[in-house]
Amino acid sequence: MREDISDERAREKIWMNTYARDFYRDVMEDISREEEEEENESRHRNSSGSRDERRDRYDDRNRRDYKRRSRSLRPRSSRSPRSPRRSASPSEKRPPPAYKPDFSNSGLLAAESKTVNGTVLKYHEPPEARKPNSADDWRLFVFSGEDQSDSLALDRQSCYLFGKDAAVADYHVAHASISKQHAVIQFRVIRSKNEFGDVSEQVKPFLLDLESTNGTQVNDKEIPVSRYYEIMTGDVIKFGLDKRDFVLIQGGASKV
Repeated sequence: MREDISDERAREKIWMNTYARDFYRDVMEDISREEEEEENESRHRNSSGSRDERRDRYDDRNRRDYKRRSRSLRPRSSRSPRSPRRSASPSEKRPPPAYKPDFSNSGLLAAESKTVNGTVLKYHEPPEARKPNSADDWRLFVFSGEDQSDSLALDRQSCYLFGKDAAVADYHVAHASISKQHAVIQFRVIRSKNEFGDVSEQVKPFLLDLESTNGTQVNDKEIPVSRYYEIMTGDVIKFGLDKRDFVLIQGGASKV
């Protein structure tokens, strides 16, 4: 009885081993078959792509051959060949273009209008420049210490130039610290409006320093450069380091 059971178990074990081996072999064959099919498909795709490329190259070559043959069959032109160009001699060269006239402002006319005795003036009168009324009797008195040395009437013109250059200055200031064109006294018309809206005009004197080296003073106070500075009767003017005093006096001030 025991021998029969042991034989049956041995047969079952053998059968199980045989079934497992056959199942494993079938699975491996399926895997190999799938890999082979995938490889064949990829090879087929690659071969078809290469065939397409070869077909395109063949078509391009045929197209070029056709164009070459069609050009060779065209009739040649009956025109005579062009003769080589002859280089122009220096005498046959084109003349240089004429310069166009320049009508822009050169500044010479403006400089000429501000030139006196061959010297270009640094200052030009403004549009509001006016000659003072002779009744105002503006005068400039020059003092050396307590003694009066000179005087200048300021009613003949609207502007007076002070400087070391006697060729252009209206009043020659002979001192080493004075610039050639040092300063000007300019009379200007000033318009004002009162509370009732009435407009009145008055000609007043102004002092202007022409960017001098040593400056200009009014009542011992240096005035700004290149700016009009209103001066009044009784003001004391000094030019540069000159010790003389230039006193502005209005003769008709007591009558106003």
